[in-house]
Amino acid sequence: MVSTLQQENIPVNFKAKKFLVWLFVVSSTIMFGGWTSYYLVFMASKGKGHGLVLPEVFTYSTGALLISSVCLFLAARALKSGNRSKQRMFLWVTFILGIVFGVMQFQGWTSLYQTGAVLVNNNAAISMIYVVSGFHLLHIVAGLGFVLSSLIGSYKNITQDVAEYRQDITSIFWHFIDILWIYLYVFLLLNS
Repeated sequence: MVSTLQQENIPVNFKAKKFLVWLFVVSSTIMFGGWTSYYLVFMASKGKGHGLVLPEVFTYSTGALLISSVCLFLAARALKSGNRSKQRMFLWVTFILGIVFGVMQFQGWTSLYQTGAVLVNNNAAISMIYVVSGFHLLHIVAGLGFVLSSLIGSYKNITQDVAEYRQDITSIFWHFIDILWIYLYVFLLLNS
């Protein structure tokens, strides 16, 4: 009797946890929207943006993130077709590209710093580059945790439902941070 009751509660638990991820996505969107709105207000009051040429490495990091999203999509597809080894391979590539993205962000910050654009300065627009890219990197670290959870699940003998749930949560979060970075990068490019 207990095992049937537990089995009936699993989908509800999945839905509740998935709702929490969506809630986090929405609240993060609001947070980043507030920062970009602040940036626009600052630009309007001061009549200037950050005035920088963004480091070229940000373009490459964007490419790495886009490829990682494609790999994550292919991992989900492989899982649905029952090919866990293929899923595992695509999850590893996604994980590695997420780390590559993080390394490239640090390279971008180093490049900005070397041009004299530091976090604390008299131009809040320059500070916002560090703030939004830094908080986005924190989201990448969280996303890597989700990818790692799916990856660990691909090595364990877990049920297809649990594996698909982990993959779904990972996909929701990872694709969100991918879209978020594209928005932030384009925003910063257009408002320099």
